[in-house]
Amino acid sequence: MKMNYAVLGTNNLKASVQFYDALFAQTGPKQIFSTERMTYWQDEDASFTFAVAEPFDQQPATHGNGSMLGFKVGSSEDVTRLHKMVLELGGKSEGEPGQRGPLFSAYARDLDGNKISFYA
Repeated sequence: MKMNYAVLGTNNLKASVQFYDALFAQTGPKQIFSTERMTYWQDEDASFTFAVAEPFDQQPATHGNGSMLGFKVGSSEDVTRLHKMVLELGGKSEGEPGQRGPLFSAYARDLDGNKISFYA
């Protein structure tokens, strides 16, 4: 079994799409499809799809305490650059870039409070 997609909830689809479009602009998946309540990005070989969505049940989106989505990137420089970009885009740091065991990683929260990680 292999994970092939992840969806994070948002309460402001437009702001969330702008955030992830900017974050993914240089090294991430490309936006492939959008509806009134959901936008999708996909990597080059279509092995992974990421999306942000307004909840189907029309209740407010909430982040999961203890939940996190990790993005593997090419280098420690990419980890540092993307962490810095999250902060510039209005997100929050949850752990500065640094070596953690065998991985170089950083942690952040997007505009809706969803925890994301970058690692190389």
